[in-house]
Amino acid sequence: MDKDRQSTEGEREEENEYYYLENGLIVFKATFLLKRGYCCKRGCRHCPYGFRKDSAKDEKSKDD
Repeated sequence: MDKDRQSTEGEREEENEYYYLENGLIVFKATFLLKRGYCCKRGCRHCPYGFRKDSAKDEKSKDD
């Protein structure tokens, strides 16, 4: 039974390369976001594309 636990833990470590759980929510890492290949413009915490929600709000208020 210990062998099964070890393989399950190994799979979890591999999954954690792309995301982690925080307060019950999935937080994607830059590795996953880069592999996806585009910015979703939702202000992801680890956005490798440089998008920030705050800067998008500032740009909208400048247009008004």
